[in-house]
Amino acid sequence: MQQRQFLRIYKFGGASVKDAAAIGNLVRIVRQYGADQALLVVVSAMGKTTNALEALFQLAHAGQDYRAPLAELAEFHQGVAAGLELPADLLTDLLTQLQDRLATLLPADFDKQYDQVVSFGELLATRIVAGALGARWLDCRALIRTDHTWREGRVDWPTTERQLRAALPAAVLAEGPVVTQGFLGGTASGATTTLGREGSDFTAAILAYCLGAQSVTIWKDVAGLLNADPKIFPDTVRYPEISYQETIEMAYYGASVIHPKTIKPLAVRGIPLLVKSFLDPEAEGTRIHDCRHELLVPAFIRKTEQCLISFEAKDLAFISEENLEVIFGALAQVRLKIRLMQNSAISFSVCTDFSAYRLERLLDLLREQFTIHYNTGLALYTIKNYDAASIQRLTAGRELLLEQRTRQTFQFVCRGEEPS
Repeated sequence: MQQRQFLRIYKFGGASVKDAAAIGNLVRIVRQYGADQALLVVVSAMGKTTNALEALFQLAHAGQDYRAPLAELAEFHQGVAAGLELPADLLTDLLTQLQDRLATLLPADFDKQYDQVVSFGELLATRIVAGALGARWLDCRALIRTDHTWREGRVDWPTTERQLRAALPAAVLAEGPVVTQGFLGGTASGATTTLGREGSDFTAAILAYCLGAQSVTIWKDVAGLLNADPKIFPDTVRYPEISYQETIEMAYYGASVIHPKTIKPLAVRGIPLLVKSFLDPEAEGTRIHDCRHELLVPAFIRKTEQCLISFEAKDLAFISEENLEVIFGALAQVRLKIRLMQNSAISFSVCTDFSAYRLERLLDLLREQFTIHYNTGLALYTIKNYDAASIQRLTAGRELLLEQRTRQTFQFVCRGEEPS
């Protein structure tokens, strides 16, 4: 392993840069807690900008009028920049590039063009944050090399590490904070890719792995890594420390604090991940590292907008390995991720994130061979380290459409109602 640099990575998500006041708070945190050593700051799109860009992209791709929401998006970012007393023309080139992208969309290559448009959220946010900090702005698209898997680019680790170390030697990092984008990468030909929704955490881990950072700190609006989302579940508990393995499992099942791909590169090089609150920077937070602990309190995880799809062979044959191979191949082809699966003698069911576009493609591929039923508007609940009381708490009064348990994990799919 290469020698670890005197470097920390700070990652700030959308809530921490949602407006001028939030960015002012980010500036205070960086200057107070990140001034004593080299610092690389990873920034997500502001607030709900990614959602707004997705809506813009859908309108433009469908040939509909998008001028009003585009103007609203531009006005919002320009207003934040003005509130921070930044130059009036700071965002002009990026907004012009975004307008040009939207005006030249083609009917084909939906996912590729999605990446070229939605990536502007991080580009705009980092320009503003770098300006507010008086920091160097770094375009990570030229440095984090991926393949052409649009919307979930696969990282070319050797090339990425070589390029990052060349672009950010210790001498450059010692000059002051460097601000770059989360969520984004680029192909060898220069096309923009994205790393998957909420992928800025993963970006921070990529940078830490490649540059040999001492630590990564993710600044959130919660006190640390909690056993549940406090917006959904009352009486949450903070984990003061937790192991890489336990965190990977929680992230895989949908815990919203950490992106699922974040932990592995940090664990490989023994880099601790700190989860701290930007609302209370002095608070302890959570340390994720290589540690041992007793059985943790149950963790409650909810994923909404789920779809339950069931397949039956039209000839009433058993669900065989050959049938499963066809189903898995089609799911991979349309890029629907399986969150939960279960089979019986003549049927096979999967729970996936809902996408009308991808579901229709799946039906086109498989409807001749299988009878397919599906339900949308569902929720998938996972209880990690469950006990009888935690299962009773979440399942009481609900109609479970599918349930499954292993030694430490209980999952079920139900209608998408709020928990009591």
